Amino acid sequence: MQKVFAHKALLPDGWSDSVMLDIGEGRLLSVSAGQSQQDADEVVGFAIPGLTNAHSHAFQRALAGHTEERSPTGRDSFWTWRERMYALAAAVDASILYALARQAYSEMLEAGYTAVAEFHYLHQEPGSTALDDVMFDALRRAADDCGIRLTYVPVLYERAGFDKPQPEGSQRLFAQSLDEFLQHYERARAHSSSSLNIGIGAHSLRAVSDESLKVIAGIAGKDDVPLHLHIAEQQREVDQCMAANSRRPVRWLLENYDVNRNWCLVHATHMDKEEAEALAKTAAVVCLCPSTEANLGDGLFRLRRFLANGGNIAIGSDSHISINPFEELRWLEYGQRLATQSRNVASLQDAHVGSELFVRALHGGLQAGSRGVAGLQAGAPADVVALFADDPMLLGHSDASILDALVFSGYRLPIERVMVNGEWCVEDGMHRSREQSRAGYKAALGEIGVAW
Repeated sequence: MQKVFAHKALLPDGWSDSVMLDIGEGRLLSVSAGQSQQDADEVVGFAIPGLTNAHSHAFQRALAGHTEERSPTGRDSFWTWRERMYALAAAVDASILYALARQAYSEMLEAGYTAVAEFHYLHQEPGSTALDDVMFDALRRAADDCGIRLTYVPVLYERAGFDKPQPEGSQRLFAQSLDEFLQHYERARAHSSSSLNIGIGAHSLRAVSDESLKVIAGIAGKDDVPLHLHIAEQQREVDQCMAANSRRPVRWLLENYDVNRNWCLVHATHMDKEEAEALAKTAAVVCLCPSTEANLGDGLFRLRRFLANGGNIAIGSDSHISINPFEELRWLEYGQRLATQSRNVASLQDAHVGSELFVRALHGGLQAGSRGVAGLQAGAPADVVALFADDPMLLGHSDASILDALVFSGYRLPIERVMVNGEWCVEDGMHRSREQSRAGYKAALGEIGVAW
């Protein structure tokens, strides 16, 4: 058993002083405040639970910064960005995916994410028609080598759009029949472990038929696994859904499916007020990705109305133009402030916005990843982020404002160490295999070039 003493720790009922964490077999066996550090194996400053990155496309790490040049038409959008993303996808084989994912996952750990849900639809290598699992194996190895907990979400992609029954161009790398997809899902489940969870997903309403989505939803319910789905990210998607189904995407989904706690709906940007209220009451979690949503010009989520009606949220870094959970939470709140011309918008349950957003992201991320017990308490995974207590970002703050400082101070994160499953993956702010990950990433970029 390992004993880690924290001078201050964020427990489920708030901050406590002189906390001993007893750790065994990757879990917290006991958590006790008011203890002496005398018998500790390790001593840290402040300890908080790690967060879940609830929406990741690992291969898109290579795209960051490469899509910020105005096109000749001057009319850039999500849809023009998507063509660049497709070009990248067409260059990614299993070895390159491993290198890109390992870099992204190590950066996540250094930023305080201890788990990631990988929304994976890049099922084939370029030029291959093999129905194998080499791309999944690459992600699994990358997560293992970094030490991050992985929820692997294989995603069905069947068609190019509501009125386009066949995938087009690079989309063929994503496409599988329903039977092929379900066989892959079952093979992936055979690899489940304490650090690898398996979910199931459909890319979007436009990319998957109603018949197939019903099958996937049935399996998610039967197997009690999270079901992830992009929805209502772009206004064009809403318009296409209206033309095909005479309903907005979220409204159509709620009318045709039993949306419940198993569901993780990603983005849900373009909802009307009634949709936001109705979705909040289903107990589903919505994964918000503010840095990516801003980068793509998606729009702003109806956050306050959703939260006021009992909605659950998680956060994700999505396309990885930023990998920092506190920045995602900061821009989630800032977007709402800009839209409403007011401050402290998300403080519905806690007067301190940083505290409320952190706690919501903690619980919502665990729901999206099906991870069980939340926070630093007995029975929870031993996933701990240790902060430098004397970092200037945190100096002068009371217990009530520590998380406000983490979320709203845009400085270098004061992360000293990160533990996952009882093992330290990050020490002195650096991932244990940072140099190997960077070298592999550099080699991968050299191989694929920047033609995309």
